[in-house]
Amino acid sequence: MATIKTRICMISDTHTSTPHPPQATNHAYRHPLPKANILLHAGDLTKVGYRVEHEAMISMLTTAEAELKLVIAGNHDITLDEDYFTSFGYTRHQRPEQLGDQSILLSDDLHPALRTSPPNKDSLRAYARSIKSLWTSEAARKAGIIYLEEGTHSFTLSTGARFTIYASPYQPEFYNWAFAYPRSEDRYNPAPVAHAQPVNPVPDYPAVDIMLTHGPPVGVLDQVPPDLNVGCEHLLRAVRRAKPRLHLFGHIHEGWGAQRGVWDDEVGGGVRLEDLSTDIEEMLESRGAFCDVSDGAERPLRVGEETLFVNGSIMTVNYEARNAPWVVDLELPVAGA
Repeated sequence: MATIKTRICMISDTHTSTPHPPQATNHAYRHPLPKANILLHAGDLTKVGYRVEHEAMISMLTTAEAELKLVIAGNHDITLDEDYFTSFGYTRHQRPEQLGDQSILLSDDLHPALRTSPPNKDSLRAYARSIKSLWTSEAARKAGIIYLEEGTHSFTLSTGARFTIYASPYQPEFYNWAFAYPRSEDRYNPAPVAHAQPVNPVPDYPAVDIMLTHGPPVGVLDQVPPDLNVGCEHLLRAVRRAKPRLHLFGHIHEGWGAQRGVWDDEVGGGVRLEDLSTDIEEMLESRGAFCDVSDGAERPLRVGEETLFVNGSIMTVNYEARNAPWVVDLELPVAGA
């Protein structure tokens, strides 16, 4: 199959923090973001989903130099999960939220529906839909920004690269935030006959080139103190079936990094993981952590046998925007090849 080298810039968990000014050379996450063909954002765009936060993130992505900018929500983007916001999430807009060392309450952004007790559910629903409309507007599309719902989506770039991406903003239940599912639930793999099937299962290899999820698969860049792996075991099984070229996620700030996953049924979890090395000085100078697994690289990605895993969390565990964007060169199929 004919392929073409494609550059992808990846970020996650920005929590409304825009890139630092260009002169802030002690931060890799600074303006402008590295130029790429595709920019991926794996969710937690905001701290608590206020309108002004979403507007700030759309403005930031609009200025990014990439033909296509694909975005999913995360558990903190509560106004993008309509059912969650209207049933519980709105309460997070009525009281301060403690995130890292910051207490967040943007009282001037409170929608009138939130000022009554109990709030009108129809008004809450309308407010949530108005937030999503920011991401699905014609202005966003003209800027190359496309908000992805859970499921598979296909795109063709002006270079001729055509790819299919599986997207999902969900992760195992996490302190009653948005886009959550019980750990016992498998929303990614087809169930046995006569059982309820997931709404948007991950397709088998080779249908998916890229996976974009907010949460990580278990055992992959998902560790929190004290040595706990908090990713999803069902998601790992789905990635093992799909064997995408690239899987970007975030959610676990401590897990920032990248690993080459070699699919091997003889090892635990079915995958051998190799850390990708980084150089702090190089990241600061180039405004990103760069990795080349294209056909011209020293070690090209073996499609169907390997997956490049990336945790793109920009925020540290203390909610400091200090982590570098990841920038990967890889091969994508050519349309019509």
